[in-house]
Amino acid sequence: MPRSLPASEILLALALSASLVSGYSFTFTSQPQQCADLSLQISGSGEPPYSVLIIPYGPTPLPNNVEVRTIVYQQFPDNGSSYSFQLKFPATSQFVTVVSDNSGFGSGGTSVAATVTNSSDTNCFNASQTVAPDFPFNINPPNQVVSCTPSRLWWNSSQVQGNVNFQGVIPGGDSFSIPMGAITNESSMGTGFQWTPTVRPGSTLMVVSGDARGLGTGGSGLYTVSAGLNPNSSCITNTSPSSTAGPPAGGAYPTNASGGMTSGSSGSSSNNTGAIVGGVIGGLAAIVMLGLVAFYVIRRKIVPKSQKEQPVNLLHGDPDDNEPPSNYQPPPYLQPEPYLVTEPTISSFSQHEDSARRSIAGSALLSESLASSPHGTMARPQSGVTSFSDPRSLTPDLELGVLAQGSSTGLTNSRKSGMTRQLRAVNIIQHEDAGPSSAQEGTELETIEIPPAYTNIRKEP
Repeated sequence: MPRSLPASEILLALALSASLVSGYSFTFTSQPQQCADLSLQISGSGEPPYSVLIIPYGPTPLPNNVEVRTIVYQQFPDNGSSYSFQLKFPATSQFVTVVSDNSGFGSGGTSVAATVTNSSDTNCFNASQTVAPDFPFNINPPNQVVSCTPSRLWWNSSQVQGNVNFQGVIPGGDSFSIPMGAITNESSMGTGFQWTPTVRPGSTLMVVSGDARGLGTGGSGLYTVSAGLNPNSSCITNTSPSSTAGPPAGGAYPTNASGGMTSGSSGSSSNNTGAIVGGVIGGLAAIVMLGLVAFYVIRRKIVPKSQKEQPVNLLHGDPDDNEPPSNYQPPPYLQPEPYLVTEPTISSFSQHEDSARRSIAGSALLSESLASSPHGTMARPQSGVTSFSDPRSLTPDLELGVLAQGSSTGLTNSRKSGMTRQLRAVNIIQHEDAGPSSAQEGTELETIEIPPAYTNIRKEP
């Protein structure tokens, strides 16, 4: 029975297979700098001769959109594994590097967009003169690449030398040669061929054109592969060009003007660890939040009804209040004392010097009127006689018929006019239980309420 390989041996075999497939790689041994020499070193066992392709990436940083960068294609001399050349790119501009050997285009890897650092040397380019490729190429539909949808790449045959070639470059991913189909001539679109991109939608793709003078003599175009109005993935396979996982080719080099660097293999491991830790922390935070929400919902469902909002009862306390026992007697100073209305008796009114006031007698008739009123003293025992000094206190009894014109006990008018004073009706009410008064039907009287007696307070059953 064959022995099963442990997981460590399987991973080692896969790593060795990957190294055999790639064969070699390249590294920048000097930082990209304006008008300085850029050096590359080949590592591993490839198939010389090696070559390098430097493709300008992104817009020019010079004023007035002056483009001084051109595509650089160089072969390593004497089948060597290292090479240096002057980088004639301005500071803060970017480029993508592709290294190839005899086995095929892009076999040594493709870098991400590297950034040129500043230097005091500016003699390698003319900042006021724009350069152009040896011949331009075009794509139809214009300015777009749609995945799995045919496009036409075409050029002016009078401007090229020898055979035309096209390459596809994905920064930080795969680079490949674009297969050329049957070349045809069209009056409106020159000489060209149909190409169906097998690149996944969303990929950044650079199309580079060249002829017998070398790669890149026809310039390059930068596109973002789209899915189109009718997405079609029938041409996409596992071997379709795409971005590659892991650190980009070229080692450590600046990727932006602020000094950001590629991480290399060790830095990539650190970034992966940080991403894993961040994902774990985020997941735990989400679980805690869900737990808090569930606890809140469950707690709301089990809250007893007694703790919910209840109507306010002014006479009886809430169920949760600490009520005293039934036989509890408050201190004397806390016991309520009823307010009793004495039986009013009119003794006299003082007269002013101008004889403008009246003298009122007949306190017996006023007492009888209050006793007979349905809103009076409620037949309770009354205290002694009380003298009212305000004439307005006499108006209820006088208007209710206590004092009538022509009676034996009446009102002596001391006014010079001799006119009888018109009094207004007043209804005096005293409550026993602090409740609302009952309306008297058919009578429109002014009501005066005095403090309740609190003699009829009962608890609700």
